[in-house]
Amino acid sequence: MSYSRAALSAIFAMTSLTALAADYPAPKQGDWIATDFKFHTGATMPELRLHYTTIGEPTGQPVLVLHGSGGSAASMLTPAFAGELFGAGQPLDASKYYIIIPDGLGHGRSSKPSDAMKTAFPKYDYDDMVGAQYRLIKEGLGIKHLRLVIGNSMGGMHAWIWGVRYPQMMDALVPMASQPTEMAARNWMLRRMMIETIRNDPDYKDGNYTTQPRMMKYAISAYQIASGGGTLGYQTLAPTAAAADKLVDDRLAMPVNIRCQRLHLSMGSLARLQSLHGSGADRGHVAGDQRRR
Repeated sequence: MSYSRAALSAIFAMTSLTALAADYPAPKQGDWIATDFKFHTGATMPELRLHYTTIGEPTGQPVLVLHGSGGSAASMLTPAFAGELFGAGQPLDASKYYIIIPDGLGHGRSSKPSDAMKTAFPKYDYDDMVGAQYRLIKEGLGIKHLRLVIGNSMGGMHAWIWGVRYPQMMDALVPMASQPTEMAARNWMLRRMMIETIRNDPDYKDGNYTTQPRMMKYAISAYQIASGGGTLGYQTLAPTAAAADKLVDDRLAMPVNIRCQRLHLSMGSLARLQSLHGSGADRGHVAGDQRRR
């Protein structure tokens, strides 16, 4: 088997990054139950499960790390992120810092619609997600002050909200790949089309589906191709029609690991999705919230 120069470079880069990942302490898993959790709508859940991952010891300076839409703590434990930050001598050296990475409300192993409630799950937004994180930190882990809150994409928007709601709770904020502005233009249009594709699939049955809607994998793939990778990047990966077809075929052959209802909740902004009988967990409503505050 032979590899192109680009493929060999990618393999070498991944091998190098994988070596970095072993430099930090093994992650530990935990769960905490927030009792009588009240959502912004007024709905209450008697028990809201919050799963989290920690790296380092509780005696270290606490750092809150927040993942992006559709992800979980595991998505932040990549060689390119954790492998560059948490190792010995790195910026967030886990021998000095206590790294806390929650699975956001509606994500990972925290409470989410696909646990059984589906459309009966309370409508939630960024404020609810941050409120759950705050309760985990304060009540669940007994932490009074954070050295840093750092988040990526949706996690970056959560970091902005942490700064607005709890400005005395941390020394510093690092919102990455996010801006505190209304979701609009192609950013919202792509999400709207993704949601409508799923909602209009007969298999969806107004959220009461028994099997994953067939159109879901096509909606996800179209969104991923449109929003990530870059035109020049795809030109390098697929310079011919045959190569492009193979990329599409490979993507469609991959299993869909995100539940439809959770995807529906995590893709839209609060104001827009309320009119679609969904709920928000992405960038849209944050700017309005900040203006009101």
